[in-house]
Amino acid sequence: MHKTIKPKIKICCISSRVEARMAIANGAYAIGLVSEMPSGPGVIAEELIAEIVADVPPGIFTFLLTSKQDAAAIIEQQRRCGVNALQIVDRLEKGSYQDLKEAIPGVSLVQVIHVTNKKAIEEAETCAPHVDAILLDSGNPTKSVKKLGGTGRTHNWKISRTIRERLDVPVYLAGGLTPDNVAEAIEQVGPFGLDICSGVRTDDRLDDGKLEALFSQIKSAEKLASAEI
Repeated sequence: MHKTIKPKIKICCISSRVEARMAIANGAYAIGLVSEMPSGPGVIAEELIAEIVADVPPGIFTFLLTSKQDAAAIIEQQRRCGVNALQIVDRLEKGSYQDLKEAIPGVSLVQVIHVTNKKAIEEAETCAPHVDAILLDSGNPTKSVKKLGGTGRTHNWKISRTIRERLDVPVYLAGGLTPDNVAEAIEQVGPFGLDICSGVRTDDRLDDGKLEALFSQIKSAEKLASAEI
């Protein structure tokens, strides 16, 4: 994949219609809505997810973060929530990506790869042909209590860059991103998109000032990169 100098921005852990509107007003391309998880922040009820999705204007991607590992259960969950993208944060154990595509056509499939070591490269290459995008995060599904995102930690961006260079599908970067390090993330990884949760929140609430700072840093990085081409 070619390096991206103007990444799409997904603001995750959205907890209300007000937060969704705030993220979109600042320039978010997508919002993330977290359903039941074994750990991590931002979990909200499916009923609330459906309410938020119904309020989102056309053209914005609504990602449902699901920890379910059964394709049939994920299909049912998508239909309850009405999202137009699924962020699968764990491995599918039952059913297949093809089952998802056939049952809910038009819904984007984004598989999360947790970058704990170089094995993530092979895992990403295996999944990529079957999904619409890959999202690289800093979780660890092998823990006794699975960590499937929302860690607030960065991972080895050199591995993420290698994955981005090898894949033919869009790659999102997540994990510990803040207004202070997004420019470096864009330079080092060149992802299609950036996925931010804790880096734009204060006391678990979306912070308008941090959002503005984030998008300002991204614009500055874009101008610098364009000038260097």
